[in-house]
Order: sequence, then structure tokens, then C-alpha cells
Amino acid sequence: MKEELIYQISINHIPGIGGVTARRLISYCGGVEAVFREKLHALKKIPGVGEKLATAIRREDVFERAEQEIKFIEKHGIRPLFYLDDDYPYRLKQCEDGPMMIFVKGSADLNRQRVVAIVGTRNITPYGREQCEAFVSELVPYEPLVVSGLAYGVDACAHKAALKHKLPTAAVLGHGLDRVYPQVHTKLAKQIVADGALVTDFLTGTKPDRENFPKRNRIIAGLCDGIIVIEAAITGGALITANIANSYNRDVFALPGRITDPYSQGCNKLIRINKAHLMESVADLQYIMNWEPGNSTKKGVQTSLFVTLSEDEKTLATFLKEHKEAGIDQIVAGTGFNLSKTTTILLSLEFKEVVKPLPGKMFRLNARI
Repeated sequence: MKEELIYQISINHIPGIGGVTARRLISYCGGVEAVFREKLHALKKIPGVGEKLATAIRREDVFERAEQEIKFIEKHGIRPLFYLDDDYPYRLKQCEDGPMMIFVKGSADLNRQRVVAIVGTRNITPYGREQCEAFVSELVPYEPLVVSGLAYGVDACAHKAALKHKLPTAAVLGHGLDRVYPQVHTKLAKQIVADGALVTDFLTGTKPDRENFPKRNRIIAGLCDGIIVIEAAITGGALITANIANSYNRDVFALPGRITDPYSQGCNKLIRINKAHLMESVADLQYIMNWEPGNSTKKGVQTSLFVTLSEDEKTLATFLKEHKEAGIDQIVAGTGFNLSKTTTILLSLEFKEVVKPLPGKMFRLNARI
């Protein structure tokens, strides 16, 4: 387990290799460990890799940082979740740019049946605070996980309201788990861990630099079924998160406000350009999301995913269903697709959690389908 974790952390943090390239490497090689055991000349031939990245993969010091991280993980009870793990949030698997790995401190179920994100300005007004607290209160019968970003203003209000009403809450961070930012929220972070989770895709030592927060926002958007924007200026992080959520086909809701209020202008804009549903109460969210009170049996995720597959993806998935397990060469021969097309389709099916790579460059249909 520890050896596998070293490979998982390492591939996620090799300079120059992003999530898409890393996933392609794993698909071609048949597993994350196999990437590091692959011969240099074979790595160079993989599309999007080349000599520079192949050499970076084979460097002897690539595992040193991962070993440091594992010591921190073991000491502080952190859950590392790799995108091929069963417990990795299935909603994030649907996002093409979702993180390869996240680190979770706390026991919150990130695969809870219902997940709502609440975001907004750091400069929350009394009106925004009142509505945020009211919305969370009205969410109680639906038993969702409440996700936000631990920032000042709306984020903190959402977390505190969730804790007050005994709803699990998860805070997604723009830095490593060795610190809390803003520091004034240290006590709040401890309360969240007790009945929720802190989540990040950043290694320890990562500072809360400005460029990290858009990356953080994509996780907030990807984790949820729907996102509520309480108050937001015409530009800023909340609108970035809302736009990302739209790109992920998540439902976005916005609290309307007076046209003269600067922190209602962003919400009003989202509603005006049809990027958000107008939200006056949780009844609006309940209607759009078709939720019923209570926590009914979780619907099978993979069954619905088959409906969204392209014809080529269906062809490959059907082939694996008939053959249980198959290598790339066998899939190429059986489907009639060329090698490049086959690897592209396999990568897409991995994103959708339909196909799982196995050691030895083998693939199989996800057992839960």
C-alpha cells in the first residue's frame, strides 16, 4: 500500500506533467507503478510525453518528496484518495481536469448522495448572512454535505451554519494540510474535521498563493450536485467557481439582490445571462434538482453514465463487457479502432469511471456497472 502511494503521489507532482498526461501514461503503461518501470524509449513514444518528460519520470529523486508527504499523512491521519480508488469522489471523476489525487482530513463521505456547495463574497452583508443561514437551515431535511472554501464571509457562514444544524461540511483548501488559511479560522477548521473534512490537492508546504484558489475552486465545483452563490461582486472567485460549475454541467443557483448593491451584481449577472437559477428559498433548488426529503437509496452512478457515452465509447465498453479483461492490442483488434483512437477512448472512459486499468496494460469494465 505504501509503495503504491509513493507512485501515486510522485506521478501527480512531476514537473511538466499535468493530470491529462499522467492519466494517459497510466492508460498506456497499465498502471501507475508500471509508468515508473517502463523503459525510457517506450515512455518517449507515448503521445504528449517526449524525451524531456520521460527523463523527468526516470529521475532517481522523484520519490523523495512523496516519501516526505507519506510521513505527514501517517502522522496526522490523512486519507489520500487517488482517482482510481473506489472512495475517490465519483463526481470529480466526471471532471476532465479533476485532480489525480486529493488529501482528506476528517471522516466526511465525499460520495454522499447529495452535495451542495455554497460560495460568495468575503465581504458578506447582513442580508447575505441572513439568507445563507436560512438556506442551510432549509437544507436540513435533504441531508446534504455542504461544501465551501473556508474563506472569510460566505464560506465561513456556510460552514458554521452547517455545523449548527448538524449537517456534514467539507472545506476545500488552496494550500497544504499543514496550515489553515486564514489563520483566524483555525478553530473552525478543527470543528469541521470533527464532523466533516478538510480537502486539498496540494502537498504540505504549499502556501495559500493567489494562483492556487482557482484550482481550489474547480474542486468545490466538481464535488457538488448544485452550487449556491449567496453574494458576489461582478468579478471574483465566486463567479469563477460558478462558471466552472456550469462547465461541469452542475446546477448553479444565485441569490438576487438590489441592483445598487455591489455584492449582488455578480449574482444578478449570473441570473440575467442564464448561468444561474434565481433562488429565493431552498424550494427553488428542490424543484430544479428534483429532490425529496430524506436520504433515499443512492442511485447507481455508472448506469446513468452509459447514457452519456459516445458511440465509439459504447463500442469499446461493450467489447470489454464481453471479454471481461483485455489488453490494448486485443481491444484494437476487436473494435477496429487504431491505437491512438483506442487510447483516447480508454482515457475518456477512465474519466467517466467506466473502465479501470489493470497491471500489465490490461483493462476491464468497472465491476460496479
